[in-house]
Amino acid sequence: MELETVLAGAQSDHHQLEALLKVSLSELALPADALVVGEPVQVVAVEYDGRPRRGLSATCRRGEERHQVCLADVRFGPGTGGARISALYREWLGLGPLATDGSADTQERGHKVEIGELEPGTCVDLVVLACKSNALRCRMAGTALELTMRTAVRDEVPGEIITVLPTRTWTHARHPYLSGKVERWRLDVAALGLVPLALRPAGDWDPDEAYWSREGRPLPEWAASRPVRSPRSSFVMEQIIPGADPEGVDLDPTTEAVDLKDADAGGDAEALLMSLLGKDLRCLDAHAHLGNWEFTFRPQKALRHYAVGVGIGELALGAGFEGVLPWSQLDNRPFLRCLNGAALANWCLGNLEQAAALFRRELWLDPADHQDARQCLALIEEGRSWKECAEAGG
Repeated sequence: MELETVLAGAQSDHHQLEALLKVSLSELALPADALVVGEPVQVVAVEYDGRPRRGLSATCRRGEERHQVCLADVRFGPGTGGARISALYREWLGLGPLATDGSADTQERGHKVEIGELEPGTCVDLVVLACKSNALRCRMAGTALELTMRTAVRDEVPGEIITVLPTRTWTHARHPYLSGKVERWRLDVAALGLVPLALRPAGDWDPDEAYWSREGRPLPEWAASRPVRSPRSSFVMEQIIPGADPEGVDLDPTTEAVDLKDADAGGDAEALLMSLLGKDLRCLDAHAHLGNWEFTFRPQKALRHYAVGVGIGELALGAGFEGVLPWSQLDNRPFLRCLNGAALANWCLGNLEQAAALFRRELWLDPADHQDARQCLALIEEGRSWKECAEAGG
């Protein structure tokens, strides 16, 4: 959602505020959970009283109290429609986005599940936000209400939805907890309530630069039914890295996690990536790295990490996407890594049809093939297994 599009045709501040109010009411499902100066509130109304100097206001409820504040001062959960509306309005005001650095205000004073809402013996669906050694940070599906599930053994992945049969619920330090049995898990990205990652146009991709488009060269099987001879639009997918310094291009929390892993501090590395996903599940590089670290010994678990990243990325692309996501654009790499990882994991697990389909998808999105998908696809089409190629050093 671009500010220029929202304000199209609106000349005065008054008419622009009316346009912003209209999109706010259409995009923001009320009541909405939010924070104001670190305190959890529910936004029950967004209004414009016709005075441009006052701008858009939000009516916030906290317990029995109601207060009216400037919409620009309301912090909605990352990845929600409210967060996008707030960013849009702050852009109109000439302000930067509200900080989302995972400070104590955001992490410790967020919206919590009321224990009375959980009944032992009644199943509840929880979105897994982050995993620790003996606990899962979750939120109730369809809400922004968070809780912690204590579990001695966990095999869940951030971004999955688990159905839990609670056996015990309690509160400690004003935070809700439960223990119970995970009955089943599923991947349903559409049910996570995430705002799709934005796509930014990046010019046209010229097929004449691709090796397979030379005169007289037959098209490879993966491209035979595609309009590959025509120019296609290229895009850059929004990359989310909570807490990253926009000016610090050489270091961010994901590269810090990789450095920790390389220094044999794997536990710290995983904890750092989990903290990023706890702040925003759309951090695709965290999904990719977690998958990479599981791949050697637990490819099935790795596939689950990759699949979440692929699903979130595909949510941004939508059905029928025919553009290109060039590897040369750095922000496209997290999604392409997830896609390649999912293809490799399926191949390793013997799911050859799924692997081939994912490699073809990767080649269609990144025809320059910076991850050797073409070679892997050729081996699969020859009937070569992952184990056979690995033992041969391929």
